[in-house]
Amino acid sequence: MKLICVNCNRELPPDMFDYQCSCGGLFDIIHDTSQLDADLLKRTFHERLSERMSPYASGVWRYKELIFPELPDEFITTKYEGNTGLYGSELLESYTGIHKIWLKAQSENPSGSFKDNGMTVAVSHGRSLGYDRFTCTSTGNTSSSLAMYASLAQASSYVFVPNKNISLNKVLQTIAYGAKVISFNGTYDDGIQFYERHSKELGFYICNSINPFRIEGQKSIIYEIAQYLNWSLPDWIIIPGGALSNVSALGKGLRDLKNLGFIDKLPRVALVQAEGARPFHKMFASGSSELSPEPSPYTRASALNIGNPPSWRKALRTLEETNGVTCSVTDDEIFNAKAIVDKSGIGCEPASAATVAGLKKLISQNVIDKDETAVCILTGNLLKDTDALNYYHFTNPQNAEYSNQILTAELTLEGIESYL
Repeated sequence: MKLICVNCNRELPPDMFDYQCSCGGLFDIIHDTSQLDADLLKRTFHERLSERMSPYASGVWRYKELIFPELPDEFITTKYEGNTGLYGSELLESYTGIHKIWLKAQSENPSGSFKDNGMTVAVSHGRSLGYDRFTCTSTGNTSSSLAMYASLAQASSYVFVPNKNISLNKVLQTIAYGAKVISFNGTYDDGIQFYERHSKELGFYICNSINPFRIEGQKSIIYEIAQYLNWSLPDWIIIPGGALSNVSALGKGLRDLKNLGFIDKLPRVALVQAEGARPFHKMFASGSSELSPEPSPYTRASALNIGNPPSWRKALRTLEETNGVTCSVTDDEIFNAKAIVDKSGIGCEPASAATVAGLKKLISQNVIDKDETAVCILTGNLLKDTDALNYYHFTNPQNAEYSNQILTAELTLEGIESYL
């Protein structure tokens, strides 16, 4: 295993670990897969589906040979994350206009979001280095995931949370898992900059997406999709973009599968951002090679409320390698799509629904053909942001195209029949 800077190609010595290169670039983990047998691995991954109590029951550690083969099992901190559903939906096919859609419900992870796939690997790596203090800055999902895994490891977690434009549900979940939550006046990006300067003197192990082991764990999402579909991927993978760790991990996982011969061709990737927080989309659409941060991002889809995504270079590589596209969607488009995802019986938080909203828009723009197939990644659980549900269905229903109100009736046969 090697750590190589994605910006200047500097390689760290084997006995050294860091999050960021002296040039400012992030590190990427490169595995030596030359001795791996793809057919043997497929059989191994299939056999591990029957595991229940070992680390290999995890939908992440099932693929340990491709994620962190050197880690001794004694350091693995797992809650059997992954193993999330892949669902079809005729309702969403009708809504978006596509021939075939699947939704990968990362919302079914133990802490309720896709962050668990990466966090299990980050915390396990930190433990192997002897850390007992773990940290992150977060709009909510990262913090609740970190707090859960740190508690499982009997370690401490210190979470930096902006004091506005976040979901209280996620903060309460973080507190309940035992984290020490520090609320500060600023943005997600300010929190990142603080611990980049001070984490070493505070003895913190950083668990945000600047940590390359987070990316390694999140690769397992695309491995699971491929395995569930018998190693044949759809035409498109649609993913929301905030810090851009997920699209970075997805691209890395696709690259692995293609290089090892698990899949014949790469699907195209569509990255969707909110109109109020779209620095990467603006960069990509303009053809620029440098990202200009947004100093005051704002969207009601709070998990996307990031103006300076740290993983943008890795995300750019994913789009370049997959002939990918980007788009941005309004909060109204996000919330209307969310209402349909919820009504389908699957459910998600607002940021997740950006994928469905983006798919609908890209089909209307003829970027994606209606006869193609797509997987939309749902990143967070329906109950991660109950304020969003209240806002859409009750506070502002006149602007909610698919609002579902509570009905008032006399508890009589005639009263109930009037609603049938």
